[in-house]
Amino acid sequence: MELTPEYIVGLVDGEGSFTVYVRNPLDTLPRKRRVTVEPRFYVKLTEEDKPILDALKKHFKCGNVYFQGDSRPNHKDCYRYEVANRNELESTIIPFFLKNQLLFPSKARDFKIFCKMMKIILQKLHLTPEGYNQLWQLKKTMH
Repeated sequence: MELTPEYIVGLVDGEGSFTVYVRNPLDTLPRKRRVTVEPRFYVKLTEEDKPILDALKKHFKCGNVYFQGDSRPNHKDCYRYEVANRNELESTIIPFFLKNQLLFPSKARDFKIFCKMMKIILQKLHLTPEGYNQLWQLKKTMH
């Protein structure tokens, strides 16, 4: 299955997410997650739509597809295509969506913020208190 850029944009507008996990700088409690900053791009679909996620992985030549169970009532198990590698986000995902712009204003805004956050991360400014605080403030503006 070959996916067109237009199809991918529509899919991500509806079912995708650009996010960066940023631990609250005031939270000093021990956590299972050891890292404090995790950028991610993902698309989550129901189990029967997994071939579309496999096609996304083939198209982008990066990322992974994995099972994501859901035990909530009236919810189905899902699969998730995810790119978490910072180099792949920088070299593949971001350039694709800069060239093929998202149509939903809220998704386009989150992508723009995601790009700002990635720039901070790639420049290793998040390792400074000022840069980390800037990431935290940006994260709070995302949908």
